[in-house]
Amino acid sequence: MTEKKYEIVSRETLFQGYYRVERFRIKSERFAGGWTRPYSREVLDRGQRCSGVLPFDPQQDKVVLIEQFRPGVMSRDEYPWIIELVAGVSEAGESLEETAIREAREEAGCEITSMLPIMDYYSNPGCTNEHASLFVGRTIAPENGSIYGVESEDEDTRVMVLSTVEALNLLYSKRIRDAATIIALQWFALRHTELRSRWLVSDASTPII
Repeated sequence: MTEKKYEIVSRETLFQGYYRVERFRIKSERFAGGWTRPYSREVLDRGQRCSGVLPFDPQQDKVVLIEQFRPGVMSRDEYPWIIELVAGVSEAGESLEETAIREAREEAGCEITSMLPIMDYYSNPGCTNEHASLFVGRTIAPENGSIYGVESEDEDTRVMVLSTVEALNLLYSKRIRDAATIIALQWFALRHTELRSRWLVSDASTPII
């Protein structure tokens, strides 16, 4: 298979706020040969890289999730407090791993002592350039129901400490509505036994990644 070509005919910024929205006029090669005519597509530009972490306490066999308000869900007239893993965008100079560790502390009161990658993915490549990296992190579970979040960023997150069975039941009963959390919990369901055995026998001071 040969890589196909594309051409950006024009590019303009339609909106610049918390996010940026750009309009591209593009031509691209067709599978059957030749080129498309120029067409327009809008792209939501997230700018920063994103990462998320699923905190897991192997000693207690507990998973840490959070609950918070999400305006995107609100805009569909659905109940906007949803259950998610810890996630956020990278600050200047941060690695994706460092972002996940900081967000775990800010949003869930978790100190991550070891971390393994789950996967990287585009959340919705048809309309946004958002690219996320997911991890699972070893931690000691905080108190269930505790409240965290960075006040200056208007964050308000409630910690949910769940047994592995409880967390996976949320997944299988379709109570998880966030794509990153679904991906992470599906990965965790396949690797839970191996992961717990590995972290139970390893030294808690083992370096991250």
